[in-house]
Amino acid sequence: MAMTIVALLAAIVVPQYRGLRERGYVTMLKSDIRNLAVIEESYFYDVTGYTADLGVLSARGLVTSPNVVIQVREATAIGWSVTASHSATLRQCHLFVGFAAPVGSASEAGRIDCG
Repeated sequence: MAMTIVALLAAIVVPQYRGLRERGYVTMLKSDIRNLAVIEESYFYDVTGYTADLGVLSARGLVTSPNVVIQVREATAIGWSVTASHSATLRQCHLFVGFAAPVGSASEAGRIDCG
């Protein structure tokens, strides 16, 4: 009887825990993209163009969360796009700004989309 109750509780709790962890990873990805956006716009203000060089952005203060990989897909004088992923989830977050080509599931400029 006790084993049945424990199994039933586990069947309820485990999926909710996985969903909670997944939302945590997505929140981390969105936060890192927002931080990159602030630094990328600051860079644009200084040099009138965007950069795809993460080294330049890191020197300006970009720090990513553990296990998050950021890829700047495009960076020109008129826009940029980025993809962020985390090693613990298959979901990725995407953002494009200005006249950069849409990337991943992002369909609206300036809006982060996680597919």
